[in-house]
Amino acid sequence: MLLYIEKFGSEDESALITPLDTSTERTEVFYGEENTMDVVLHFTSRAKYKIDACIDNTRPLLAIEIKELRKSFIDAKTRGVRLRYVTEVTKDNINYCKELIKIIDELRHIDGIRGNFYISETEYIAPATLHDKGRPASQIIYSNVKEIIEHQKYVFDSFWNRAIPAEHRIREIEEGIIPNIIEIIQDSARAQEIYLNIVNDAAEEILLIFPTTNAFLRQDKIGALQLTEQAAKERNVKVRILMPLLDSLTEHTVRNLRQEKQQQQPQKDNLKSNIEIRYIEQISEAKATILIVDKKISLVMEIRDDAKTTFYEAIGLSTYSNSQAGVLSYVSIFENLWIQTELYQQVRETNKRLEGANEQLRVHGKMQREFIDIAAHELRTPIQPILSLTEVISSRIKDTDEAELLKVVSRNAKRLQQLTEDVLDVTRIESNSLLLNKEQFDLNEVITNGINDVIANAGTFSVKKKENIKLFYEAINKTVIVEADKARISQVISNLLNNAVKFTSEEEGGGTISVTLEEHKNDYNNKREVIVKIKDTGIGIASEIMPRLFTKFTTKSEKGGTGLGLFISKSIVEVHGGRLWAENNADGKGATFYFSLPVSSR
Repeated sequence: MLLYIEKFGSEDESALITPLDTSTERTEVFYGEENTMDVVLHFTSRAKYKIDACIDNTRPLLAIEIKELRKSFIDAKTRGVRLRYVTEVTKDNINYCKELIKIIDELRHIDGIRGNFYISETEYIAPATLHDKGRPASQIIYSNVKEIIEHQKYVFDSFWNRAIPAEHRIREIEEGIIPNIIEIIQDSARAQEIYLNIVNDAAEEILLIFPTTNAFLRQDKIGALQLTEQAAKERNVKVRILMPLLDSLTEHTVRNLRQEKQQQQPQKDNLKSNIEIRYIEQISEAKATILIVDKKISLVMEIRDDAKTTFYEAIGLSTYSNSQAGVLSYVSIFENLWIQTELYQQVRETNKRLEGANEQLRVHGKMQREFIDIAAHELRTPIQPILSLTEVISSRIKDTDEAELLKVVSRNAKRLQQLTEDVLDVTRIESNSLLLNKEQFDLNEVITNGINDVIANAGTFSVKKKENIKLFYEAINKTVIVEADKARISQVISNLLNNAVKFTSEEEGGGTISVTLEEHKNDYNNKREVIVKIKDTGIGIASEIMPRLFTKFTTKSEKGGTGLGLFISKSIVEVHGGRLWAENNADGKGATFYFSLPVSSR
């Protein structure tokens, strides 16, 4: 490729040019307004398919006011040449842009565009940008070098794709609409400049979110906090800051920000600074400092490396925006966090009060448990002699009436003994001090003994109940070994059997209690377990009792009882790794209680 770079004309415009030779690739510079205009007119006359133009905000005036230039555009369009222009539409050139829209195919707007060039399918021209207002340029570059044309096409397409239709910008100017700007800033120096400028320009409110302590300290170093304080004191700007909890590095800076305005304006007593600071938990995943000014502008600065001490090293990409949708989204995030900090503060204060109250309750509860423990142990001491002596006297008395009176004494002493043991068990359960003496034993044997004990103690039941309740045990025809506290499991079986007897009808033919022992696999852990089922034909479980059946003091019995038995039984079974549950029978007669225990592997 042969390339010529030549100068035609002179800077005093004394020379004119002849029509350009397009047979050889060349790049040329021409001087003088007349020469410049001739180059433009020759360029537009030779275009066959398109002319793409990138012009600054002074050029629309020339395109309309210079008749030869205007006519050349119209002639080109008449020949079928497609004309596309990119310029900056401003208040000063808006009327010329409206006229330009009429004589070209499409006009687009881009902010702050500089430089002028035109491209056809084969040629490129670039008038100088420095010229007197309203007059053509005094020099111009011409080229038909393919490589240069391709390069400038790429430049034009880049501008064209970023630009917006000129009609949109014209409407914004005429209606006073501030255009939306979303700018991605890669240079941290540029981000710092914008940061300080928008803080300095704040008129009403500044909102700041610092995700880390280091982010807060970096803003102090670049002077942003000083500008914020100045805005609050001198322009009465309201400042709200969300930041991590104070440490030794930030405490002094925060204390200075919170100083009273009365130092500046002593005539206003107790007038606090416009700066309010609240604290959020430092979140290691948080990677951006957020600044919102007057609810109109936001600047989000990504933290590339929070360990760095300087703004330049720590900040990565930043996003500057005046888009109301985006800005108000950040405002919403800030306000939600602000409200949360208020709630957290209330929660913290409430928790402090509760901690004090809880401590008092713990002390009171400890004293109460100690008292119950002492009282229960003290009750044990006289009960045992009463029972023993009653049995001795009963064996010597022949008088039937006196014997019945002694039975009443014995029966009530046993009830008192059971109550004492229950109270002690509850105390142990709630203090997690229920100790187990585990051993391996045959559960069949324990159930049989429990049934025999109920029958042996039938004297505590009414005559009708003794005569009319039938008790059945359906055992497995093999030994079922469990590893548990034998006495405690016997206690559970006794509680459940006594409850079944208590709530079963006394009327003739009205009562049966059946005990069943089954072995199977647990569906949850796939381990072998044994289930003891105690079914009665009594009154069943009242619906209002069912939800709290296994809690303390739950009972609806009119025949006495503390409501502790089921609570104790459930705790014993669960501490063995089993379950205790109940349900009313499907036929509406009575209830069934179940409890499970793991089977020992032996």
